[in-house]
Amino acid sequence: MSVLDEIKNGTKVRELNIKKLNILADEVREFLIDKVMENGGHLASNLGIVELTIALHYVFDFPDDKVIWDVGHQSYVHKILSGRSDGFDTLRKFGGLSGFPKTSESPYDCFNSGHAGNSISVAAGMARARDLKGEKNKIIAVIGDGSFGNGLAYEAINDIGNSKTRMLIILNDNKMSIAQNVGSMSRYISSIRMSDKYVRFKQRVAIRFGKKENLFILLKKIKDFFKRMLVKNTVFDELGLDYFGPFDGHNISQLINALNHIKNLDGGVIMHVRTVKGKGYTPAEIKPQEYHGVSAGSVKHCMDYSCIFGQALIKIAEKNNKVFAITAAMPDGTGLTEFAEKFPDRFLDVGIAEEHAVSTAAGMAINGIIPVTAVYSSFMQRAFDEVLHDVCLQNLHVVMCADRAGIVGADGETHQGVFDLSYMRVMPNISIFVPSSYKELENMLFFAVNNMNSPVVIRYPRGCQKCDIEYKSAFMPGKAELINQGGDVIIFACGSMVSEALKASAILEKSGLSAAVADLRSVLPLDNDFITGHSSDVKLVVTMEDNVKSGGVGEMLASVLSENGIKTKIMIKAYESGIIEQGTPDELKKIRRMDAESVAEDILTYLR
Repeated sequence: MSVLDEIKNGTKVRELNIKKLNILADEVREFLIDKVMENGGHLASNLGIVELTIALHYVFDFPDDKVIWDVGHQSYVHKILSGRSDGFDTLRKFGGLSGFPKTSESPYDCFNSGHAGNSISVAAGMARARDLKGEKNKIIAVIGDGSFGNGLAYEAINDIGNSKTRMLIILNDNKMSIAQNVGSMSRYISSIRMSDKYVRFKQRVAIRFGKKENLFILLKKIKDFFKRMLVKNTVFDELGLDYFGPFDGHNISQLINALNHIKNLDGGVIMHVRTVKGKGYTPAEIKPQEYHGVSAGSVKHCMDYSCIFGQALIKIAEKNNKVFAITAAMPDGTGLTEFAEKFPDRFLDVGIAEEHAVSTAAGMAINGIIPVTAVYSSFMQRAFDEVLHDVCLQNLHVVMCADRAGIVGADGETHQGVFDLSYMRVMPNISIFVPSSYKELENMLFFAVNNMNSPVVIRYPRGCQKCDIEYKSAFMPGKAELINQGGDVIIFACGSMVSEALKASAILEKSGLSAAVADLRSVLPLDNDFITGHSSDVKLVVTMEDNVKSGGVGEMLASVLSENGIKTKIMIKAYESGIIEQGTPDELKKIRRMDAESVAEDILTYLR
């Protein structure tokens, strides 16, 4: 029986000896590579944290003790060690094992994670709640050096250092977030070196004598003297936290010893662990960004919207030297890698700091540059205030590209981009364009950069083009286009839902119902005259959008009809709730009756 089989059969990690723990690490890596390459998921980050997770399960008593995984995509090893390895064939599939911590899945998952930077704040809150209830369990936050560049982490550290809340922060330093880490804090973390003699001395003093003994006071003074002699204070010490490290994140014995020393210390403690992203799988070690997230079967995806965006922006920048591209730790994902290579002086990766990306763009715009920010829709939510306050209230020419808009699939509810139309449309001075094809994305980006002088959002889906429509008219803000004629029903669609609308129209035609399809193209401003002109003589108006219903396009269009006295019935096809589980986009649309077949069926049922 393998050591991993022993874990599957109920053996606790803490019951294993060091030799078996190291064998377990090898077996877990082999298991991860097989399952993730077959089913898809986050590979490199999990390979890099195997030994650290094993050490945590050896030293701490989960689920009584609590561990919060920042972002959460590196929690696969934690899931394996907490009895969920048999579910990995369903990883990230509909109804299957989540790719992130999920409280409804296991008591070992104490907090739902999905976005970066919040783990220390969450841990601080849990630690305070524990203290208020008089409990004694341990609270641990595991955060990567990439997430450490997010401002929320510093807000939390500032509070913990002041309040002396007892908790452990483990800084997993692999020199990577998704792409290469950027920023001065990343360089600072990389430069930290701690004398091994000092670390051992500090740990022994703290653990052996305890803070209630008078001897501890004297020894602490001696320790501080040696510290000043041996090593310069870290910024964490200055903020009121005890810093230990760096430790070898792939040495289980060393990690266990360090954790046993540190776990009972009072106040906030930072343990700095150095790991290699993709450890144990050579391709992932060499190119960790390519193995951050892999597709099932490792099939290379087709040319997608992100690639088209990146290529189009290069063409625009070649002719307009005011164009400047900004992203937040996603140069590869947003298609900007080639742009960064071609225009290194006109590209900025701010790291995991979306708020900073938007405010920096505002500062550039007010000084005559044309910044184009490319951020995933679900991550752009973090910068709501900056978009409103810094960009829109001042009516600045910032082009904001919301990648991964709509249903994104296997990453689940934390990553679905189904809120941006609702939260962006309330902004003053803003325009929102929604392309349904690659060519439309290119046209909209060109127009937004070269023909506008105000805030613009262009939102487009993850993946490949579903339709390629030949438009009769050039793109203009506030102008929709009728794609096909129909006298019984008109379907107003935008973005990725245009292809579904066309399919629904074809299904309805076979049932004897004539359904027109219109591509709104511009959601804000809407083409009010077009909408009212094509809605008055039909039996039913239908709207289709890959966004939540509340505050979305359907409600906007219904308001236009009401204000213009048009009494035609309206059916709004949108997501009733933003809580959309993992699964393929096609599965999720069908479940929520947003696919062409369901839309056509609902229209027929309504009219009959």
